[in-house]
Amino acid sequence: MKKRIDGDLVKRAKSGDQKAYDQLVLLYKNAVFGIIFKMVNNKQEAEDLTQEAFIKAYHSINSFNEEYAFSTWLFKIATNNCIDFFRKRKLKTYSMDRTIKYKEDEVQQEYADPQPDAERVIIASEKSKKISDAINLLPEKYRVAIILRHQEEKSYDEIAEELNLPLGTVKARIFRAREMLKKSLKDIIT
Repeated sequence: MKKRIDGDLVKRAKSGDQKAYDQLVLLYKNAVFGIIFKMVNNKQEAEDLTQEAFIKAYHSINSFNEEYAFSTWLFKIATNNCIDFFRKRKLKTYSMDRTIKYKEDEVQQEYADPQPDAERVIIASEKSKKISDAINLLPEKYRVAIILRHQEEKSYDEIAEELNLPLGTVKARIFRAREMLKKSLKDIIT
């Protein structure tokens, strides 16, 4: 029965009957919206794409073969419309070497290398060794406090308990150790 109703409406729409096409839209609007919404997962875009699909179907209704179901033809138009939407929406990409025009200037993009180069690795290793050597040269009471705080990441309270010292003494030793380290490492801390 539905195919007969569709067929009658399609014949009338093909002959230019706008009201017949409006009835087809009413019959299939929710189904087309549902298909599109599942694809784009955005209500506003689904509404726009549904309207576009019906406009495309209207403009090409004369190419519809009445031997087949109108709904299948319409759903194919809706699906293809979504695919076109996704293709158009893809981000434009640019060559990394291409200059970018900004106002009246051209800017050459520069990109950091995500892998550290050998020179940076060596410099970092040298700094780490110098810091370690400087810590080892501290008087024992300062060295122990700074190691517990910065290498073992203990709280002031934990250090005070472990060393059996008042909290104020621990804070003073760590402060003093940092000051001595700043002096001895001033050439590499820049």
